[in-house]
Order: sequence, then C-alpha cells, then structure tokens
Amino acid sequence: MYIIGELINGMYKNVARAIAERDKTFVQSLAQLQVEAGAAALDLSCGPLSRSPLDDMLWLIDVVQDSVQVSLSLDTTKLNIMEEGLKRLRKNGIINSTSADLERLEAYLPLANKYNASLIALTMDKKGVPQDKDRRLELAAFILDVAQRNGLSPSSIFLDPILMPINVAQNQLFGILEALRDFKLLSDPAPKTVVGLSNISQGAKDRRLINRTFLTMAQGFGLDSAILDPLDEALMESLIAGELILNKTIYCADFVAAYRKSKRI
Repeated sequence: MYIIGELINGMYKNVARAIAERDKTFVQSLAQLQVEAGAAALDLSCGPLSRSPLDDMLWLIDVVQDSVQVSLSLDTTKLNIMEEGLKRLRKNGIINSTSADLERLEAYLPLANKYNASLIALTMDKKGVPQDKDRRLELAAFILDVAQRNGLSPSSIFLDPILMPINVAQNQLFGILEALRDFKLLSDPAPKTVVGLSNISQGAKDRRLINRTFLTMAQGFGLDSAILDPLDEALMESLIAGELILNKTIYCADFVAAYRKSKRI
C-alpha cells in the first residue's frame, strides 16, 4: 500500500509553531521519522491559521526536500499556492485535492498535466458529501470522464470516497468500503483509491483501534493508498499483516521485520 504521511500539518500545534518560527530541525525530523516508518510520500499543509500560506508552503517544501527523497502531496485550497508549490518540487508530486465540482476540477486538471502530478479527487460536489454508495460512484464516474477528456489518465487519479466519522455516519461505512471496490470497475486503466484514515475516528474513543480495523478491512476491498500516521506502530503492523493475508508479501516466521526491511520501513 502507498502510504502518505499526514503529520506535517499546521493543524497540529507543534507543527504550526515550527512553521511560524521556521524551526527547520523539527520539521525535518518529523519528515525523516515518517519516511523511516514506511511513508512513501508526505502530505504538507500549512493549516488554516497560516498568515503567509504561500511563503509557508514554499518553506515547507524546501525544508522537507532537503531532508527526505520522497514524493510530496501538497494540501491547499488555493490554486496559486498549489501551482507555485508544484513548480518547486524535485519529484513528481500529488495534488491534494480537487472534487467533482466541475469548475474546481477543470482548474486542477491542467496543473496535474503540466507538472506530471497525481491528483486526489474527492467524490463530492457543491451539494456536499454523498450519503450513499451510488452517489459516490456517480461522482467518481463524472470525475474520471472529465479527467480523460482533459488528457489525464485514470491511473494518475486517486479517488477518495470521503471517509466519515463512525460516531456520526456509522451506517455509511460499509458502503464506503464497497465504493472503494467498485471505483476500480469504472475505467480501464483503473483509478487508484485513497482515504484520509484519521477521519473515521474523529470524536470517538479508541481512535487507533478504529483506524487500524478499518484500514485492514479496506485493504480487503482493494484500497491502494491511505493518508495516515505512520508513527502508529500498531497501525503499521496491522497493515503489514493485511498485505500478508492478501498474498501481496511472502510469509516467513518474522514477516513484520522482513516486510519492514524490504520496504525500508
């Protein structure tokens, strides 16, 4: 599974402080720890309280790229910040994110093409988050159709069904799992799938238990990628066991250590 580390986000107080104070050491350490724990990419967000979001994003990109050699996912709602950030990347990046809102989708597709970036697309539009699987599939099909008409292959798209908190939308979660599976049937080549894992446990107790249980279930429904906390050791070990059970890795007596070594985790 393609792991995108979620921890360099200005919504966390320690990260917001590091950005404001230009604490390079803290940010680079956080980047290195996530990569060492198994992240293949890192999500960067300045957070909603940033007073200089463009400067902050460019600083984050430079600092992280000087520290680790992985792809970066740029998490911003501002089109100009996204493009300036993409210009700064040394490796192909990830645009996080667009949606099925046609105006927004058509604004971000040219950037994905121009900078050879992957695109996370949320299956929602101006009407809001869907309440059932069928509506998620309808919006996913729309996203893929518009993307292909604009020259972007489905294989460059990560479809996000929008994971809802279990304490407010428990009845939607199995439909979200089914949507992950059914998204793959919408095009050839198939799109990739992604979830923001921590969303499921917002406001709930035993957050880590809920996160890792859903993750292993989602693996069985074909989930390709997750934005998550790679420093959660139990979560990562559950992911590794899931890969083993799905026959994506070869069993050995010490399969966790072997997987970590093979993936440089």
